[in-house]
Amino acid sequence: MSENKPKYGILVCVDGSAASDAAVVWATREAMMRQLPITLMHAVSPVVVGWPVGQLYTAMPDWQKETGQHALDQARKTLSASRNEPESPEIRTEMVYSSIVPALIEASKDAWMIVAGSQGLGALRRLLLGSVTTALLHHAHCQVAVIHADEDMAPDLNAPVLVGIDGSPASEAAIALAFDEASRRGVELAALHAWSDVGVFPMLGMDWRDSEAKGQEILAERLAGWQEQYPDVHVKRLIFCDKPSRWLLKEAERAQLVVVGSHGRGGFAGMLLGSVSSRVAQSATVPVVVVRGG
Repeated sequence: MSENKPKYGILVCVDGSAASDAAVVWATREAMMRQLPITLMHAVSPVVVGWPVGQLYTAMPDWQKETGQHALDQARKTLSASRNEPESPEIRTEMVYSSIVPALIEASKDAWMIVAGSQGLGALRRLLLGSVTTALLHHAHCQVAVIHADEDMAPDLNAPVLVGIDGSPASEAAIALAFDEASRRGVELAALHAWSDVGVFPMLGMDWRDSEAKGQEILAERLAGWQEQYPDVHVKRLIFCDKPSRWLLKEAERAQLVVVGSHGRGGFAGMLLGSVSSRVAQSATVPVVVVRGG
């Protein structure tokens, strides 16, 4: 599949944290697979001084430059250590002196993908997304990859790519990326469709055959053209009568990557992140890519 190569290629938000390092490692492999440049970006928020009230430093203070450069240097070292091939992607670094979220959202206009680490684990080991990552999921102009840092979990590079399918435009875009990811990684694609948006309790005598047949039809229609384009990708079809997010998270435990659309059937043009994609990005322990649809 041919791709445009925008200015930043794969853009990685770096801040020196463990989640940031995990994002760099994942993005490095993605950049090598796609022969795209990788840009390590560190945004520095301007310092507000007390007098005059609300006055901002017009130039970046030396201590912020040093801190930012340290984060970029660490990211470069992490990138170099994670390469498993002699050829490496073109590496760029950039430090911007601006409010972090607006700067990254603006930069996403010139990126093929933006990669960000999650905040980490909170109470009861519940995964929490940081404010920057959450903002990117809602407002970035390109697809967003969320990488959870977990030192106890080594990636299974033979595990499948998992994609959620509901028939929406965002779902179509997710299918396209998921097939491409599975083909490049040489793994199976698990295509999941859940036809109920509410939890159900199977009751004696309930017949879901009509709904199941409709689900099979949706998968057949959505997958047909892509299976012809990617004959090397074996597709496993998964259909459930339950909340989509529940089964996406369950199947994600056996996947190396989850791809979802930014919003689905219940979405509207102004809502850039639906409840399903939000919950999956929040709670999955493997990388999640949220794809914008038309």
